[in-house]
Amino acid sequence: MSEGNGRPALRVGIVGLGIAGSSMVPALQKHPNVRLTAVSTRNEERGRKFAEDFPVEVYPGIEELCESESVDAVYVATPTQLHGEHAIIAAERGKHVIVEKPIAVTLEEAGAMIEAAERNGVKMVVGPSQSFEPPIRKIREIVEGGSLGRVRMIHNWYFNDWMYRPRTPDELDTGQGGGVTYRQGAHQFDIIRLIGGGMVRSVRAMTGRWDDDRPTEGAHSVFLEFEDRTAATAVYNGYDRFHTTEITFGIGEGGPLVTSDVYGRSRKLIRKSGGSDAEVALKDAAGYGGERAKNYAKTEPHHPFFGLTVVSCERGDIRQSPDGLLVYGPEEKEEVILPKDVTGRDALIGELYEAVANDEAPLHDGRWGRANIEVCVAALESARERKEVYLSHQTPVPEKGNALPQAR
Repeated sequence: MSEGNGRPALRVGIVGLGIAGSSMVPALQKHPNVRLTAVSTRNEERGRKFAEDFPVEVYPGIEELCESESVDAVYVATPTQLHGEHAIIAAERGKHVIVEKPIAVTLEEAGAMIEAAERNGVKMVVGPSQSFEPPIRKIREIVEGGSLGRVRMIHNWYFNDWMYRPRTPDELDTGQGGGVTYRQGAHQFDIIRLIGGGMVRSVRAMTGRWDDDRPTEGAHSVFLEFEDRTAATAVYNGYDRFHTTEITFGIGEGGPLVTSDVYGRSRKLIRKSGGSDAEVALKDAAGYGGERAKNYAKTEPHHPFFGLTVVSCERGDIRQSPDGLLVYGPEEKEEVILPKDVTGRDALIGELYEAVANDEAPLHDGRWGRANIEVCVAALESARERKEVYLSHQTPVPEKGNALPQAR
């Protein structure tokens, strides 16, 4: 099947219509050669609402969706502990796969997913993760270009309210891939690995569980050493006190301007919510068609800030600005303005499409996703054992793997 521009169409089904699945819809609609053709959800009301808004097939489970002849690729937007099972189901039925980050809970499960994709000849992309975002990809382009010399230090520090946003029990269970080291470290390590070239040698970390009512990692400090001796730190604190937006121009994770006149708003909301069932209901209401659902088609005024990212090279430093990047070069400070018509999710859809259409390996493939989760697992082990942990599943950034997608 080809589109009017002569390029083949890619028909995509979404599995899961929570926050993640809903967030991907605008990017799927935006790509000229991608069609959203099906969804799967256990929530019948949500499925009916989606079918009213979009001309798609609706199925109760991933197995039924993957039997559809109207689906070429599947976006697995289910809870982390189900990623492996669902990605393998899709791959074994010949469907290309986008799987939400983190790729899985264990390295063994990630390996099984990679093997299933390769055995069945399908492409797998892991994301959306923050290294898809244009500012991070542009930083990698500058670093790779060499104008500032070799990269020597990379830092990503993020303070926010993650632990007190409405959560389901699995999101607060480390054994099911919950907590900030799995859920948010997967973003931080993805950013750091892309900028640094991918090959992390070792990890030393400490994690924090500071609230008995939220029994998982809510904070971590992680030191990463690359094979080429580049040093990096990933600091995360999700306990809703200091927020990094105070030093990132008031710009938040999705690109909005963030203002709040209530200190600790999220902590107070959760403590007044009325218990676990009420909290789950709040989380559910943020899914597609819910009363707390965002307008995902809304264009934010800025690129996303995943906390504060600062990169130091031999002859200069780089950080984000409201409209792009600030480059502190040998002689002067320069702002690099970046267009806002391409988002990270646009880049993800483009990466999968080009991989399928050109039969080429995507940058953010299963091995890349496994390398990110290896850092998560190593950080937890390092904190538990109080030792440096060496890595063995790292993968380099391929040449030209950082190219920004063209605006469509």
